[in-house]
Amino acid sequence: MDTALLAETDRQPATATLDGPAKGLDGRQQARHGLDAEPDKLTAPAGGTQAARPLDAGQALKLQAAVLSHERFIAAAAAFAGELATTLRFDQVAVGFLDNSCARVVALSQGVDFQSKAEAIRRIGEAMDEAIEQRSTVVHPASSSDRPRIVIAHAELVRRGAVAICTIPLVAHGRAFGAVTLQRTTQAPIASDEVARCEHLVSLVGPILHLKFRNEQRWLSLVREGTRAAWAHVREPGHVRAKAAVSLAAAALAALLFVPVGYNVSAPAHLEGAIQRALVAPVDGFLRQVHVRPGDAVVADQLMVELAEQELELERRKWESELVQHQDASVAALAKTDRTQYAINQAKVSEARAQLELVDQHLSRSRVRAPFDGVVIKGDLTQSLGAPVQRGEVLLTLAPANQYRLIVDVDERDVAAVRQGQHGQLALAALPDATLAFRVVRVTPVSNNRDGRNFFEAEATLDASASKALRPGLQGVAKIRADDRPLAWIWTHRFVDWLSLTLWSWGA
Repeated sequence: MDTALLAETDRQPATATLDGPAKGLDGRQQARHGLDAEPDKLTAPAGGTQAARPLDAGQALKLQAAVLSHERFIAAAAAFAGELATTLRFDQVAVGFLDNSCARVVALSQGVDFQSKAEAIRRIGEAMDEAIEQRSTVVHPASSSDRPRIVIAHAELVRRGAVAICTIPLVAHGRAFGAVTLQRTTQAPIASDEVARCEHLVSLVGPILHLKFRNEQRWLSLVREGTRAAWAHVREPGHVRAKAAVSLAAAALAALLFVPVGYNVSAPAHLEGAIQRALVAPVDGFLRQVHVRPGDAVVADQLMVELAEQELELERRKWESELVQHQDASVAALAKTDRTQYAINQAKVSEARAQLELVDQHLSRSRVRAPFDGVVIKGDLTQSLGAPVQRGEVLLTLAPANQYRLIVDVDERDVAAVRQGQHGQLALAALPDATLAFRVVRVTPVSNNRDGRNFFEAEATLDASASKALRPGLQGVAKIRADDRPLAWIWTHRFVDWLSLTLWSWGA
């Protein structure tokens, strides 16, 4: 059902003052309701049998008070139905609101069980739909002066026991949001002045019910309702500007979704030194002195770590003493012309000299020096002075200054879009306001798994000269420029890929 009420109707729920007739009525309705020159009274219609009665402001205030005395919408609608039935002497009053373009009865003047009266409630809802569709009050049986209306649902209610029935649409902001159905089963048909009085009262109380109804709606229902109303407004005749705006918006959205744009593969990344040199302990020993810490800049041949030399000095003295002894024994054997002993002593002299040279090399290597200019990126030994170290143990890690490589951890779902030679932008957590350009030089064909995530490492080099603020180990987010893709594909490809894989795994 189209719920929009934009066209002018010859009978709308009145928007009248408390002491005057509805201003929205045209001449035909005034003739029908018997409106005379006095604006504060309603006279009986031509040929009518009931005397004119002024619109009682107390009745309207009483109805409004009954509605406002309840906080919840359903209770307020039930109070309104009951009070309206008592005030206007109707046997039953039903209040319904639009739900998905169909009227749904929410309150009855008689507290009946909705489940036991489901068929009657459904027929009342159909009568409400009938009045809302025609955008006018529907009375059955109607007087001979009334304009003909479609009364199929109303006639069905009359056949099932009602003597007369009247349905008045509830209107707010120019649109119907429900209807009120009034029935009589024991009295005469509804007169025209009674219909006018009902329209006045319903028009005064209806907006209050609409406000309570909207206050209890969820935001999603309000958005859906507003969208449906806007679409109905656009579909109606006229409104050229609105139609042009919607057409332009649709064209812009289509261009936005289907015109190819740059697609970037985003992935976490971190900086490493272009070369990483590990400095290890040359011999078993103990730390005596440490001159640098991670982050310190060093120059080539700068002293960085010193090992304890006492044991090496003792060993050197030992081999020096043995060398002298073997040399003296060799001279004595030569003096005695004992060639056998002389050869033995000469061999021992050579051994002592070799051991002495080895100790001297160990002594020279006990002082670890920087092999090139760079930055210490790993190894804080300042809290380990005096600790023993073993030969081959890594003491420090050194990287050259201002020479970096970028490692991008590309997710396995995106690795197919990453190739050598692609360019991208890097934003570091330490420098969020600046971006660095880079170029992919290699994509590692072997995957890594960390923190439950499977990824491939893409190695890249920074294009511009590295900033002095950069340090190895800095982390950030890299965006690799891939192919041009439609925006709709960019937004949905992850879900589509997941759905395809899931359906395939289920055998679909």
